[in-house]
Formats: sequence, structure tokens, C-alpha cells
Amino acid sequence: MDKVRVGVIGTSWWADAMYLPALTAHPLADVRAVAGGSRPAHTREFASRWGIPTAYDSAEAMLEGEALDAVLVLTSNRSHHDLALAAIDRGLHVLCEKPLGLTSAEAREMAEAAERAGVTTMTPFTYRFMPAARYVKELVDDGFVGQPYHIAMRYWTGYGRSGAYAWRFDASESGSGGVANDIGSHFAYLARWFFGEVVAVTAVTTHLVPRAERPDGVPYERLDDSAIIVLEFANGANATIQVTSLSYEPGEFGQRHEWDLAGSGGTLHVLNDWVTTQRVLGVRDGEPAVRELPIPDRIWGAARRDVVHDTYRDVFRVEDHMTRGFISAIAEGRPASPDFADGLTVQRILEAVGISAAEGRRVRIDEVVAAGG
Repeated sequence: MDKVRVGVIGTSWWADAMYLPALTAHPLADVRAVAGGSRPAHTREFASRWGIPTAYDSAEAMLEGEALDAVLVLTSNRSHHDLALAAIDRGLHVLCEKPLGLTSAEAREMAEAAERAGVTTMTPFTYRFMPAARYVKELVDDGFVGQPYHIAMRYWTGYGRSGAYAWRFDASESGSGGVANDIGSHFAYLARWFFGEVVAVTAVTTHLVPRAERPDGVPYERLDDSAIIVLEFANGANATIQVTSLSYEPGEFGQRHEWDLAGSGGTLHVLNDWVTTQRVLGVRDGEPAVRELPIPDRIWGAARRDVVHDTYRDVFRVEDHMTRGFISAIAEGRPASPDFADGLTVQRILEAVGISAAEGRRVRIDEVVAAGG
């Protein structure tokens, strides 16, 4: 099987920590080039450190100068749309960080272009690949909760507590929504993955901590630091998603995830404290007590189980998920998941969140679609 020739656009710490370790460990990935931006020396150092043959100062130069099969777009949110379309126009497979664009209209254009071109795409909602999430998906699909009724999800983290400027809170850089867009997108994806299509959204977003000026002094629209989102599913179930960047959580990753899923057949509880706890518990209708549901070895694979961030690293660097799964899908001629269609669906949900919060009303997803998103 031929190797997949890959070009990387973006040299952030995230590219360095998550993507290049996975790519360089994949036997079928041949990373041919990397494109940076305003820091040529940094791009060259990045290329040298990862053994990448060629470093370019722009994505355009890389796309023109290299024979590639696939591109990873790992840049700022506002550049995703143009860079992904440029790659798709050349017939390249594309992994693009979420959100796909600054609006659902941009995401729709990207998804439709990819479908016309017949290329493999991926929008990497990372938590979908964690062992607990994959196990919950199996349990739900196998009927553990029966007819779905409710999901309650909490994502508590503290990166917004200081009030410092950050691109996540800047509408010109982040797009439609701050915390709702950034971390809420992960749980919006998971809720839909577990319970099916979302038809309507109601949301309240808040700005509780005053946010500092941009370092360059340019005025900017400050985005939410907390949000409560209610999703309504086509099957009649609903979900509440509470996300905040203002919760102090101890540990290196400073976050905590909790999910509760209920239905006619039973209830599931998931806790991930991002330190040492990643548990799934459940109880079936009629059982006397909630019990531990050990995550099967086949789902853990080779990932470490003691410290959560080690599990996270191993899932993406060692197991065939996210970046590695994208490469394997291309090599084997099959679709990858989540793809641009999934990314578009989540972006429509988030656009509905923004409309609902601004106008104080319930918003149907088909309103967003009818408006071009």
C-alpha cells in the first residue's frame, strides 16, 4: 500500500503535541512539508525537529510546490475556510480543525465542495475517541438506556478565569461563540452522536469576567465565557449542556466532564476528572443499585489507564484514531469520521445557540439551514 503524502498547515503547540506525534508514528504517513505563517524561523525549526523535508512560509506556496495527497489545516479559525477550499480544489483529502468556518454558511460551502470532489475529510472532535465515549456509544446503540429521554452534560474548566485576552473570546478570531463554540462544540457533537439528530436549540450565554483588551489595541467583540444549551432531538429526547471556562478545577488539564444519560431502559453516568478518574456506571430498569461498567480492554487498546491525560495522548498517538484514523482511511479508500458533514451539523447547532442567546428564543435548525447555513 502506497504511503499518504501529507502537508501540514500550522505550527502551533497543538500541532506539535497532538498531530505530528501521531503522523510520524503512522507507517503509511509521509509528511512531506509544513507551512507556517509570520515566523519563518519557527517553521524551519518545527520542520527540522520533526524531520519534515520542506518548510514553506505560506500554505499557498506549499500547495503549489508539493505533490501531496492530504492536508491538515491546523491554523486559526478564521483561516480554515479558505485553506480547506484551496486544498479541496486541488483534489486533496483534508483534515480541518473545528470549527470548519466562522459561520455555518462557510462550513456548508466546505462540506459541499468536499462531497463534489469525492475527497476524504475529517473534523476532529477529540473526545469522541476517548474510551468512555466509545463505550457509552456502544451501550446506547445496544439498548442499555432503551428509548432515549435525557442527556445532562457538564464541561467545567477554568481557562477564562483570569480575564486575559484570548482568541477564543474574540469574535473576529473564534467565530460564532466563545466557550459555547470552543468547548460546547465537543459536547454538542457527542450528544448528537449518542441520541441522534438535533432539531431545535435554546441557549443562554453569559460574560461574567471582564475581558482584557487585545494586545494590538484593536477593538473586538467579546464572546461568552459560560453557556447553558438545551438541545431537542428528532426522537423527542432532550439534552442540557453546561459549559464554563470559569470553574477552578485542579490538575494539569484543569477540567472536569460529567454526563448522565437516561431512557426507558436505564441510566448511564460518566465521570472524567482529567486526573485519574474516567468511569462509566449504569443501572438498568428494575436493578437495585448503580454499578460500575468497566470499559472493555478492546476499547482501551494500548492506551494507558492510570492518568487521564496519558490515556488522551495514547489514544491519538498510538491508537488508530483521529489523525492516524484519517491517514488509515485514505490509505484504505474508505470514509473517515467525524467528517465535514458532521462538522457542518455541529456548526449549525452552534449558530442556533448564538441566535437563541441573542434573541431569547427557541431556534429550529431548519431556520439556520434556510438562511444558507
